[in-house]
Amino acid sequence: MTVDLLRASHPGPTAAVSALAGVLVVTAGAGVRSVLIVAAVLAGQLSVGWSNDWLDAVRDTTVGRADKPVAAGRVTAGTVRNAALSAAAACVVLSLLLGWAAGIVHLAAVASAWSYNLRLKRTAWSWAPYALSFGLLPLALALALPGRPTAAWWAIGAGALLGTGAHGLNVLPDLLDDAATGVRGLPHRLGVVPTAVGSAAVLLVATVLLVTGPPGGVSVADSVTLVLAAAVAAAGAAVSLRYPRSRLPFVAAIAVAAVDVVLLAGSPWTVL
Repeated sequence: MTVDLLRASHPGPTAAVSALAGVLVVTAGAGVRSVLIVAAVLAGQLSVGWSNDWLDAVRDTTVGRADKPVAAGRVTAGTVRNAALSAAAACVVLSLLLGWAAGIVHLAAVASAWSYNLRLKRTAWSWAPYALSFGLLPLALALALPGRPTAAWWAIGAGALLGTGAHGLNVLPDLLDDAATGVRGLPHRLGVVPTAVGSAAVLLVATVLLVTGPPGGVSVADSVTLVLAAAVAAAGAAVSLRYPRSRLPFVAAIAVAAVDVVLLAGSPWTVL
């Protein structure tokens, strides 16, 4: 049961977001405080992942999602619900330990992600929680650092764009299953081709913003990184067009996020 409960937490995105947040705060000089910051982010991500499988239990069972532990009967919806609520409670405590400003901003980001699971995934506003949550994350991380700086506008903007693009590529494999159970978010309304191409374009714009936003001009290394991100985003879109049910495009989105974090970590993304 322990392994299946872990699988129900969406371990890939959960680990990726937590690790990338860790890279940012460590390179920004958070020191030992980095442990507390990452713990808060991890608790929030676990609560979001578990709440998704808990709230989608009936829908996943209806369409026969064998990759979902709850739908496959390997763990109960009640167990996943309890895990989600426990992680949410831990997130509240850990977030507030970071300070009121950082705590409130991070909890707003987590609440936004929960709103997607609860309702907004079924509406044309399905992209909004991703944009808000990812946009607020750099701000929450900055406010949790010593001296409580804020995040640069271009870091917040890039986070929002990255979240929006990741949403599109994440949803693509489930379009048919979602349609069968009444879920019609923005990608469902746009269709496969506009979502795939649009999501790749948004990911690319996020990287462009990280390259051009910081003061000091664009270096050769920045240009190479931008080309790499563009190639990965384009490859993800191409795979999604050829194989609509593939999860590789979302992996590509995570790879672009990793590239973007490298850009962000090497730039003056905090402002005193």
